[in-house]
Amino acid sequence: MMRRICTLLIMAAILVGAPGAAVADLNVVATLPDLAAVAKQVGGEHARVTSLSSSHENPHYVDARPNLIVALNRADLLIVNGLELEIGWLPPLQTQARNSKVIVGGNGYMDVSSHVALLEVPTERIDRAMGDIHPGGNPHFTYDPRAVADIAGAVAEKMGELDPANAATYRKNGEEFQQALRDYAAAQTERFSKLPAEKRQVVVYHEAFPYLLDWLRLTRVESIEPKPGVAPSPAHAAKVLQAIKAHHVPVILQQEYYPRNVAKTLADKSGAKLVVVDGATRFEEGESYLDFIKNATEALYAALQS
Repeated sequence: MMRRICTLLIMAAILVGAPGAAVADLNVVATLPDLAAVAKQVGGEHARVTSLSSSHENPHYVDARPNLIVALNRADLLIVNGLELEIGWLPPLQTQARNSKVIVGGNGYMDVSSHVALLEVPTERIDRAMGDIHPGGNPHFTYDPRAVADIAGAVAEKMGELDPANAATYRKNGEEFQQALRDYAAAQTERFSKLPAEKRQVVVYHEAFPYLLDWLRLTRVESIEPKPGVAPSPAHAAKVLQAIKAHHVPVILQQEYYPRNVAKTLADKSGAKLVVVDGATRFEEGESYLDFIKNATEALYAALQS
């Protein structure tokens, strides 16, 4: 028995040290799948990337599982969305991970919201009666590839700072990714702008799309939630239905993790099309960010023009 154990240990040591067993230069953890996809695009083979949440989870409410603590404990870099999007679940994980690099102010902590031109920044004092308002601005900027292009450049710079030996590769990957995102963003802005004005209107479920609407030059007529994070009452739903009919709104847009019953009822009664998009890149399935945003854009365009 002892001889067998020793043999297994020797084999494991050989495998770990084998030239073919590539070891990533950076352990990167991102709070959101979109950010994980950006990190993977920039880091390539030099980065092992983990997302703390999946595309099917509402990023406001992520289940704080033990494996997330392990991931944070091993991380060289933590990339967060910021604007208090993760405030309900991330801080306890950071504390329990006992990794000084990934706490706020640590050398391996990166808040990407500081690299984005923010929308819906409150200009007045806010309180809970206003719903789930983020005091620093709307946090859902990854629905805009222009913002993600800026984030990619910042991530490349940060990775190069932490891993100087591969800085040139990160920079090259970042620049190529930025160019692809900006080219796609410009083409879609032009494409959507050619739709008739009455077709460029939407009703949304949650205030998750101001960056997407700004990018594609679309107008939000109403929100199904009366306030962010507050479920619609029958009276508010009736008001939204009236607005859809009055403005001939062609599309109701929402993310997959919100309930669809109200949106479906409004669509059935008004003739508007219900478009349900993924909440984020399906990073856990190997999807790239560019494929994610293309899928969302194509579904929206098809519904608007029909």
